[in-house]
Amino acid sequence: MLSKLFPFIKEKPLSERAQSRDAFIYLDWAVWSFGWTKPADKRWSLVYNLWAAFMVGLILIFLPLSMGFEYVQRFKSFSAGEFLSSLEIGVDVFGNSFKCAFTMIGYRKMEEAKRLLNRLDERCVQAAERATAHRCVAWGNRVYVVYHIFYYSFVLMNFPYFLLKGRHAWRMYFPLINTDQHFLLSSIAECILMAECIFMNLCTDVCPLISMLMARCHITLLKDRLRNLRSEPGKTEDEYLEELTKCIQDHRLILDYVNALRPVFSGTIFVQFLLIGTVLGLSMINLMFFSTFWTGLATCLFMFDVSMETFPFCYLCNVIIDDCQDLADCLFHSNWVSADRRYKTTLVYFLQNLQNPITLTAGGVFPICMNTNLAMMKLAFSVVTLIKQFNLAEKFQ
Repeated sequence: MLSKLFPFIKEKPLSERAQSRDAFIYLDWAVWSFGWTKPADKRWSLVYNLWAAFMVGLILIFLPLSMGFEYVQRFKSFSAGEFLSSLEIGVDVFGNSFKCAFTMIGYRKMEEAKRLLNRLDERCVQAAERATAHRCVAWGNRVYVVYHIFYYSFVLMNFPYFLLKGRHAWRMYFPLINTDQHFLLSSIAECILMAECIFMNLCTDVCPLISMLMARCHITLLKDRLRNLRSEPGKTEDEYLEELTKCIQDHRLILDYVNALRPVFSGTIFVQFLLIGTVLGLSMINLMFFSTFWTGLATCLFMFDVSMETFPFCYLCNVIIDDCQDLADCLFHSNWVSADRRYKTTLVYFLQNLQNPITLTAGGVFPICMNTNLAMMKLAFSVVTLIKQFNLAEKFQ
């Protein structure tokens, strides 16, 4: 059923050609709608750039300022639960502006990385290699669709409840509109803005995950090639050396691919790490002390969505570190004992390079891995523990 709505989440047969960059199809469509790319027809460049400026001004500048101004202007009208429900979203919206800015600025680097994927695809000639590539491409598009469902489920769950209650879901300020007198109009405007913000946030969160998923795809293919070195009888030593040289070139392309994306993801994940503890802490306080059943359900979904911003990507980075160790093991256990001196000398230098794992850092400070992710999430529990020890929640009830 889902594959009929989103056909690219289905793995293509080997009779059809699929490139690694096809894993970004849905993401590229979404990014294009925000004006982050370039129009295919240069005659529309001015219109497209004006649209991009409008979306940046509306979502990345106006929206966080609107929520912040509402806190200042009508702070006394908030109940504790309403304030925390709005604040946890507001903090995430504010951080989203920085995350999207990093992604938008680094889009050219992402295009450069996709060109490197095209070169890596040229090595996928065997049926098994193409099947692996097709499977990873399908998973890349599945990741986008799954994130899309979970992120928008929060809006679909939160907005109707507050609308039926006659209250604003996120409390935004709109110039020239009295939100009390024009409740329905302002509520619809809130929903549209929040949906667009989540859509933009979705692109920023999915981009690193799909990119590193394709990096792991080609690392997996390289492991198989290293494992099969000198396994085909009847070839000359020059042909065996040529195979090893091509594997070295593949590894260099993978490193170039990751290095091209490194500055883009560094700032994005750094902001996410800073946000996750704060946002989850506010959400847990709201959930434990101020939520009803329905708002608590929406808060749980929001917490799950926030965790998805960092957890899958950090887990994937850990897996890639292990894969890099496997690369060295596969090369060492290949059939090199009977090789000539040139082959062995090249293998030794390659083996030394393979022992350096592919690692990413957030803002040049935090290593992107599960340990960092868990350390940031512990901050949320520390905030809740502090609130409980001082009974601060009871004073606002």
